[in-house]
Amino acid sequence: MDTPNVPTNENEGLENTNNLAFESRIDLTELQESVFQIKKQLQKVIVGQKEMMDLLLVALLANGHVLIEGVPGVAKTITAKLLSKTLNIGFSRIQFTPDLMPSDILGTSVFNVKNSEFEFKKGPIFSNMVLIDEINRAPAKTQAAMFEVMEEKQVTMDGTTYTMQEPFIVLATQNPIEQEGTYRLPEAQLDRFLFKVIIEYPNAEEELEIIMREQALENTTKIGKIETIIEGSKILEYRSLVNQIKIEENLLKYIANIVVNTRTNSFLYLGASPRASIAILSASKAFAAIEGRDFVTPEDIKKATIPVLQHRVIVTPEREMEGLTSKQIIEQIIEAVEIPR
Repeated sequence: MDTPNVPTNENEGLENTNNLAFESRIDLTELQESVFQIKKQLQKVIVGQKEMMDLLLVALLANGHVLIEGVPGVAKTITAKLLSKTLNIGFSRIQFTPDLMPSDILGTSVFNVKNSEFEFKKGPIFSNMVLIDEINRAPAKTQAAMFEVMEEKQVTMDGTTYTMQEPFIVLATQNPIEQEGTYRLPEAQLDRFLFKVIIEYPNAEEELEIIMREQALENTTKIGKIETIIEGSKILEYRSLVNQIKIEENLLKYIANIVVNTRTNSFLYLGASPRASIAILSASKAFAAIEGRDFVTPEDIKKATIPVLQHRVIVTPEREMEGLTSKQIIEQIIEAVEIPR
């Protein structure tokens, strides 16, 4: 009788195991290194705020916009400026105010005396990275002007469509405390943001580090410390790689179950739309790519779920009075939905 082929010693068994090592079918080494170097540059100036930096980079790779909420002075604006410099892309900043008109953002037709024709003069929205400061200070008419450009990456004026240059990402900030003179963002607009990032105050150790760095600046500027890491064209290449990340059908069902649960949850007045499911899918792929994996895991989905959903759902007035937040309810939903094995 034939003798079964059994390893004769421990080392032989280990060699056989090593031969089974996983090899990614997509080379994500360059993407990982670029993300690492961008974070390294941002950390020269930004203290802490790791989650904000991670989510901004994931949004960039997932081709989505970000709503950043935090009190004044927690580095919302400076982070956007620094990020644009590391990417060597166009940067534009728009301060939203109650008297801001749609034409102040999108642009307007100007009569050219030389050729007796109207010419379209592009507004500040025509850039790669657009920072909108205090987005909730502009009225509904101005907010509505953002719908088309955020979703379709184009602006239609006088019957002519102008396509935005890629990459195109909107980073919008809002102050959660000072509500006088502000307007609630329409649900249709909130739904167009991939993530909502909530920035907390730094702790005592981080606060000290911020002061020490400011003292050490002397005659240099913060933005002067930042080096360019990649060109804008690289972002488009990386997005193409992210789109190739695999996700199993049972994980697609997992995403669907979470989102559907927001629509049937008694604590929520409004659940998430199908756009939220697509957002979780895109973001979880980007999280996987940053980790160097060509496949999505349940952990990637969990990381993406709260920042994707917390601004898309509305808590019932009763639960809101009890102090429950959308984040807490989403966490409960994640716990209740069975994780695929």
